[in-house]
Order: sequence, then C-alpha cells, then structure tokens
Amino acid sequence: MRSTGVHHVDLVVSSIERSLPFYSELLGPLGYHGVTEVEGERGETIWYLWGPGTTVGLREAQSKSEPYDRYRVGLHHIAFEAASRDEVNERADWAGTQDVEIESEPQEYTYLPGYYATFFYDPDGLKLEIVHVPGLVAA
Repeated sequence: MRSTGVHHVDLVVSSIERSLPFYSELLGPLGYHGVTEVEGERGETIWYLWGPGTTVGLREAQSKSEPYDRYRVGLHHIAFEAASRDEVNERADWAGTQDVEIESEPQEYTYLPGYYATFFYDPDGLKLEIVHVPGLVAA
C-alpha cells in the first residue's frame, strides 16, 4: 500500500555538479536508486532521486542569496530514514569522508524510544539527519 506521506521535496543547491553526486552517494544505500531529469517551471533542469516512498529533487539556484540559515523561514533540516542502526553508522562513516561539517556522531536521542540518529550538513550548509527508529521501517 502506498504511503500518504511526503511525495517529494525539492532542494535548491548552489552547484548541481557538487550536490548531485553528494546526494546520489548519500541516498543510494538508503534505497534511492533512480535519477530522473525533468524541466522546471522556469525551464531549469530538476534532478529527482527516487527513493522508498519519497523523492528528493535537486535544482540549481537561479538567484543570489545569503548563506543558508536554518533558523530563517524555510526548512530547518531534512531527516532520511534508515532501516537499521548499522545503516545510520555506515552513512555517518561516509559523511565523515566528505568535505562537510559533522554535527553529531550516531547516538540515541530521547525523541522516541530507540531513536538513533546522526546529523551533518550538505555542501551548502543544509542540515541533514539519518535516523532509525525501531518498528517504523517496513522490513
């Protein structure tokens, strides 16, 4: 049965040449295996990475802007679900090999019983989370 959750999220990045490989490598092990190009409303290319139940779109910025600030109106962070703690650990290890800031190593948080996550930032400073909560991921 299809989820009634978020269908897709589009992210605006400063460099598609840098961000498309970053997100493809980050999300591939989490089940995001397809990439499709579509034309956006301004004629720009949007690259959609297809995953389990949702899709992440990447499009290059068309306007100059100040550095990303997650406490302004907009997106604070995006969390990607992992099937296990091992997947969280593996993605954290991968992030550690990238030229990005790591906010926290994998650990348990008190948000929900068993909530296990790592936090880091993408090349543009967008906060990302990889999380596993026992019982929430279908086998």
